[in-house]
Amino acid sequence: MKGKVNKTTRGSFATTFGIIAAAAGSAIGLGNIWKFPYEAGQNGGGAFLLIYLVILIAIGIPIMMAEFIVGRSSHKNPVGALKEASRSATGGIVGIMGVIAAFLILAFYSTVAGWTMHYVYLSVKNVFAGLSPEEINLVFKQFIAGGYAPLFWQAVFMIITVGIVLLGVEKGIERYTKFLMPLLFLFLLILCVRSVTLPNSIQGLKFLFVPNFTAINTQVILNALGQVFFSLSLGMGTMITYSSYFSDKENLTKTAIQVSVLDTIVALLAGIAIFPAVFAMGLNPAEGTGLVFGVLPQVFNALPGGQIFAVLFFFLLVIAALTSSISLLEVITAYSCEELNITRKASTLWGGLLSLAVGVFVTLSFVPIEGLSSGNAIFFDFLDNLTSNIMLPLGGLLIVIIVGWIMDPKIIENQLRVENPETNIFYKTYRLIIRYLAPIAIFMIFLSSIGFFK
Repeated sequence: MKGKVNKTTRGSFATTFGIIAAAAGSAIGLGNIWKFPYEAGQNGGGAFLLIYLVILIAIGIPIMMAEFIVGRSSHKNPVGALKEASRSATGGIVGIMGVIAAFLILAFYSTVAGWTMHYVYLSVKNVFAGLSPEEINLVFKQFIAGGYAPLFWQAVFMIITVGIVLLGVEKGIERYTKFLMPLLFLFLLILCVRSVTLPNSIQGLKFLFVPNFTAINTQVILNALGQVFFSLSLGMGTMITYSSYFSDKENLTKTAIQVSVLDTIVALLAGIAIFPAVFAMGLNPAEGTGLVFGVLPQVFNALPGGQIFAVLFFFLLVIAALTSSISLLEVITAYSCEELNITRKASTLWGGLLSLAVGVFVTLSFVPIEGLSSGNAIFFDFLDNLTSNIMLPLGGLLIVIIVGWIMDPKIIENQLRVENPETNIFYKTYRLIIRYLAPIAIFMIFLSSIGFFK
């Protein structure tokens, strides 16, 4: 029956390690490895990190727990899960918004992921050797404006993503994230060791870990709040979808903490891999996205064995992108299977194909084409702003309102294994956060993202 998939017939994760690896893989993506360092670089380094950690503990983890509660209590996709949690069909609208957000994010995410795959190829060929900084930047600009090569790598990336999701929850998502996530950590550690052994690298570590409290202002706090929210993949249905495959024996609080800690460790390792090298080379830590495609190839050029580290780093980016794209496609697949009564195979293939179709226009938005694109990436920026600045904050806000104010408290108590809710300090604190602190904080992110705060 449509939308009535029994939880015993659904896929599920077989091991606790598989759960943590998959959920962490969903949270850990390109944003951890290039966005966190660039946000830290532009917002005071250590001051930003301090605020980030406080918000992560106070708000990020409770919101992830809320999504876990919604997912596991229903064992359904985001639409069915939020219908059940809200005890109304209205909740399904919130779920649909999350599915649409995941679809659109996957479309432009595959564009950037294609770039990372191309840079692995360029690194293997040692294309950057001997090039000046201007020439390295020109390589990137010519590549994204070329059309055919970006489309080819985007298609390759989507084929890999679809292939893994087609294998299912246990044989596909769990198996490959259990392999990819440890590999990601290993590569990051290798890069960190090399970075901190460079001359003058200590300045980069000081920048990242020693807070300059004079740099803290309202905008830095809001930026840190937004980075926590988006880094943990909240508000787009991925954590609801993955938690719907959790077994009843899993401790949701413990899992949320473990996933959040792993997500943060990857962001910190990325900072350790990047900032010491940037300071050792005398470069600007506030370069933004150029840290990856423009600045880092310069760093690798100046390192002994730089080609090896370039290959490792960009392959690492591909892994990070892949673990996130898998979760985004799984949101679409689970929804199509359970709400539209389409087979898993067809859901995955159509979801991947339609995302790629939209993604083609995203990639072509960087190519000057008469009547289609100015080459100024207007469509890319539009989708990025629509999802990141509007859909995710709004979706997250509505989810915590549903869990905090509408969902049956008995379900929450059962999912969190609370025996005496009237006297349990942990549970009372959690309810306070999820009903008041989290909604207010997310609402502030939303106001900031639409330009209310200047």
